[in-house]
Amino acid sequence: MIKQNIDIININDQEYPKQLKNIYDYPISLYIKGNSKILNNKSIAIIGCRNASEYGIKSAQYFAYNLAQNNINIVSGLARGIDGYAHRGAINAKGKTIAVVGTGLDIVYPQENEKLSKNIEENGAIISEYPLGTKPEKMNFPARNRIISGISKAVIVVEAKKKSGTLITVDFALEQGREIFVVPGNINSENSVGTNELIKQGAQIVTTYYDVNI
Repeated sequence: MIKQNIDIININDQEYPKQLKNIYDYPISLYIKGNSKILNNKSIAIIGCRNASEYGIKSAQYFAYNLAQNNINIVSGLARGIDGYAHRGAINAKGKTIAVVGTGLDIVYPQENEKLSKNIEENGAIISEYPLGTKPEKMNFPARNRIISGISKAVIVVEAKKKSGTLITVDFALEQGREIFVVPGNINSENSVGTNELIKQGAQIVTTYYDVNI
């Protein structure tokens, strides 16, 4: 941990995110790389599918860039697709971004995001509830989703298929009383089936970052 600049904070520490203490099954401690002081700043999660469309990529970057410029942390999961572009949008705005990962902090997953991971560490924080050496097991990712929504005031869903891990995060967010914002999608795209269904169920449509009020 010392060699890799990894710290650990627990629920009694000042840096531990206060928002997170209010959720069911909050992690007792968090491993962290980067700036722990930002964890209690205002945060919004931007989430979506891994094989994102060009429209989804541009939308994620647009919302992340503009919200980050307004001193809001952008939270996501360092996955392929929407997650990665949300982090990049915040970094491009010289804002702060937080990645919540489903592995130990000594493992970067997916490996293609290694450079992005270093940029996030320099421009925010990477956090995990899992000890070092924890590999990317399938069951870890739905569990980490409760932290993505838990440290955020609201969640913006950019693209989600009918059955999607993104919708697991939405379920956690609703359970936690978080606001759900949805970017409407192309009705002919399978990436928009989940998002458009959320709109039908009453989630708030956002077409500009001005629509995001928290």
